[in-house]
Amino acid sequence: MADVPSNAPAHCPGTASDDAGKVSACQGCPNQALCASGASKAPDPAIQEIKEKMTSVKHKILILSGKGGVGKSTFSTHLAHGLASNDTMQVALLDVDMCGPSIPKMMGVEGEQVHQSGSGWSPVYVEENLGVMSVGFLLSSLDDAVIWRGPKKNGLIKQFLRDVDWGEVDYLIVDTPPGTSDEHLSIVQYLSATQVDGAVIITTPQEVSLQDVRKEINFCKKVKLPIIGVVENMSGFVCPKCQHESQIFPPTTGGATKMCKDLNIPFLGKVPLDPRIGKSCDEGKSFLTEFPDSSASIAYRDIVCRIQEHCVTRSSEVEKTA
Repeated sequence: MADVPSNAPAHCPGTASDDAGKVSACQGCPNQALCASGASKAPDPAIQEIKEKMTSVKHKILILSGKGGVGKSTFSTHLAHGLASNDTMQVALLDVDMCGPSIPKMMGVEGEQVHQSGSGWSPVYVEENLGVMSVGFLLSSLDDAVIWRGPKKNGLIKQFLRDVDWGEVDYLIVDTPPGTSDEHLSIVQYLSATQVDGAVIITTPQEVSLQDVRKEINFCKKVKLPIIGVVENMSGFVCPKCQHESQIFPPTTGGATKMCKDLNIPFLGKVPLDPRIGKSCDEGKSFLTEFPDSSASIAYRDIVCRIQEHCVTRSSEVEKTA
């Protein structure tokens, strides 16, 4: 994958391109001379190191969203809990949302410390088969702001992938920040030599959210990241008492279902609004365990099954072509 600098102009050809530093789009870029010299094309040795580290991880899933506030981290936690409900599965949840690390609170491990050993950083375990790593564990205070430029963010992502001692893992879930920025380019680049199962993209029914999701889909296509499918979050409100469903955010253009059909992208399902989801996340509890018979829990479990089916199918295809 071409590593695009964070301060590059629009239409940057990428540092790995033969046109790097030589086309009109490169004019005015502070990295133009470096790119034109060819020095930036040297492969990052960390890519090979991460490839070796990831040999113990069977499936790798990225959770993306076009914009913030659509429930991406909430979905990441429920996917982790859903997969880990099978005691035979070892699940890892990696939070690379540097500026908004909410995973520790949602998983009920806020305030825990990361320990380092000879084999690397040890993740924080929610259950015996569910480990978590986040920048939130590295901050001295819960109120500390992460004010970092791109290179420092990228360096920590590299450390997370190369230096965390996950052990043998069936599923690694990576919760990313909203949009398509430095963190996304870094995670895709560093995992480029490994077999990534794909990305799950989270949206809400409104067109303003779907517009950004279309950009996320284009990003995935450009960096050759497979798309597992799209999940429509906050899709109607189901009253916990009477079970009546109301459309709080009505889909003015057909919602994620129509968008996926138009773009020929898999649609994984809809998760309804339930105020108990937010309460469970605030308390660091699994909503799937607390309210197993709710409409939202049923929807989550169905989506988790579809994601697992995709991963198994993709692994079989890779084995056939190997």
